[in-house]
Amino acid sequence: MSEFWLYFNIGLQHVLDIEGYDHVLFLIALTVPYAFKDWKRVLILVSLFTLGHTLALLLSVFDVIMIKASLVEFLIPITILITALYHLFTAGKSAKKESITFVAFITLFFGIIHGLGFSNYFKSILPGDTVDKIVPLLEFALGIETAQLIVVLIVLLLSYIVQTFFRFSKRDWTLVVSAFVIGVVLPMIIDNAIWKG
Repeated sequence: MSEFWLYFNIGLQHVLDIEGYDHVLFLIALTVPYAFKDWKRVLILVSLFTLGHTLALLLSVFDVIMIKASLVEFLIPITILITALYHLFTAGKSAKKESITFVAFITLFFGIIHGLGFSNYFKSILPGDTVDKIVPLLEFALGIETAQLIVVLIVLLLSYIVQTFFRFSKRDWTLVVSAFVIGVVLPMIIDNAIWKG
């Protein structure tokens, strides 16, 4: 059981790490247009992101996928930017009622990219043969899912408070938060090592 908590906690800390706030930024960008009444849709999206993340780690552990860390570190903020821009340009439109398929596919794909960003570290902390790494990987995935649900709950709660007590419209709230995320993520892209050679 102590081993379960070890990998579960690594998953929790991976998402909730203040220094590695890119994961939280993505979740904010993903969740901002939704409210508590959309909990099923949000849960599906968050779970798809975890699935993509776990799939990437699994493929990495079995050496099926190997991508340069520098490329992944560049792609992660790009995924955040695309998500925030999408919600910035669709804020207040009835597009939120559309099929979840497009956003779901993109979320799964972005989960794979984020998972690849953590794959080298994850492989280095896991002892034993490749098959021995499957259970710790699932324990880690549970930690990630739990941490993501915590972040999403906070975003939905903030959204509710701002829209109910401060009379922000849903559209304005989405615009403000999406613009904030874009403002934070653009310097991450501009300062990325990929431009330096």
